[in-house]
Amino acid sequence: MRTGRRRRDPLGVRAFGTVLARDLRLARRQGGDAGLAVLFFILGTVLVPLGIGPEGALLSRIGAGLLWVMALLAALLSLDRLFQSDWEDGSLDLIVLSPLPLSMTVLAKVTAHWLVTGLPMTLVSPVLAVLLNIPPDQIGLVALTLLLGTPTLSLIGSVGAALTVGARRGGVLLTLLILPLYIPVLIFGAGSVDAAVAGPGAKSHLLMMTAMLLAALPLCPWAAAAALRHALD
Repeated sequence: MRTGRRRRDPLGVRAFGTVLARDLRLARRQGGDAGLAVLFFILGTVLVPLGIGPEGALLSRIGAGLLWVMALLAALLSLDRLFQSDWEDGSLDLIVLSPLPLSMTVLAKVTAHWLVTGLPMTLVSPVLAVLLNIPPDQIGLVALTLLLGTPTLSLIGSVGAALTVGARRGGVLLTLLILPLYIPVLIFGAGSVDAAVAGPGAKSHLLMMTAMLLAALPLCPWAAAAALRHALD
């Protein structure tokens, strides 16, 4: 008889999936922050060409950089609520006391944040790239850089969100803390297209973005978890 026995979860896979599914449900019910971030990305990208004019050569030259700047700013819009809502309703204390390591909980919440913000921006970027007159052979490269870079933005942003949880005017403080750390991702993401057009190729830029992502995966959840524990002390 196996009834009544609890299935073991030594690696925390089920607990990780539970946190991820919870945050995805909350994002779907609330809808505001994630939807506004993606909408800002789209509207900002569309409105800038209206201000600088419809010259195709100019749009093609700044297109990749414009997409990356808008993706960076859009990611910042929803980061301040990454842990804030859990802190406000008291569930953050339960999350810290749960059997799942706090760093894994942070990683699950970051994954949910990326799935509702970074991934939609990556998927819509080819359409916006066409509007910006980016050469067809570079559109896939732009989407690839966003696919590699937006998870890094969410991971780095989780550290700032944890440091500012419960703080007054936390959104402004979060921006000041995180924006300088986003600069390397922005440089290599936007510069990959220029490197591909100029001749050297974008391989080195893509490798650097991959390295930043691989470094952020273990380091950022650990740092965010430490910041959350300090905030609750």
